[in-house]
Amino acid sequence: MPNESTSRAVLVTGASRGIGRAIALAFAEQGDRVAVHWGGSRERAEQVLAELPGDGHVLVQADLADPEAVGRMVDEAAAQLGGLDVLVNNAGVFTAHPPMETSYEDWQQAWSTTLAVNLLGPANATFRALPHLVAAGGGVVVNVSSRGAFRGEPENPAYGASKAGLNAFGQSMALALAPHGIAVGTVAPGFVQTEMAREVLDGPRGDAVRAQSPYGRVARPEEVASAVLWLASPGARFSTGTIIDVNGASYLRS
Repeated sequence: MPNESTSRAVLVTGASRGIGRAIALAFAEQGDRVAVHWGGSRERAEQVLAELPGDGHVLVQADLADPEAVGRMVDEAAAQLGGLDVLVNNAGVFTAHPPMETSYEDWQQAWSTTLAVNLLGPANATFRALPHLVAAGGGVVVNVSSRGAFRGEPENPAYGASKAGLNAFGQSMALALAPHGIAVGTVAPGFVQTEMAREVLDGPRGDAVRAQSPYGRVARPEEVASAVLWLASPGARFSTGTIIDVNGASYLRS
């Protein structure tokens, strides 16, 4: 195992906003070096980079739907950070495509794009990270999934399916990688106060969504980041394969 008392090299995908930004800040605040991945907005990524305490942080870019770009991005992050100890697969897309209201062409596009970014992207990033994690003496992969993987997403079925696949992928990797000293965990948030959820939370359904939790609110990005930080900590190694719900008891599974 790597020396956990020293600064770790951490790659966070989708770190230019929302949950990813909060995760990048959480790792930087404890002294780790962070690669801030961005897909479409370098300006936002640069703003996050400027916010991170400490030094040694870098920017990396890739379209997560492009396998070659993902591979280059992981290798670039490891090269700039001097290795890789933690990979956080956070980036995702969420596109409405209710089955009774969507054209076949739009249906196909929604599924293709969502699975490419939300499931194949993390799978490819993880695969390309393995040599770096092994070279570091072991490490951690944390996937950011969703409550929707368990309760279903009737208006966004590709999203729910992609996150259910991500859960299964993480558990498969936990079994495969433990002998190599690599732990794999998953965080499954419900609604989170981010740009991705703003349209719903600020719309006519907002109050009903907040009422799903007995707290009467949705999660803050920092609360999701706290769960990610724990899964990446030394004390969580034997919890490999775990899926942590961060949904304020809005959906309880047995």
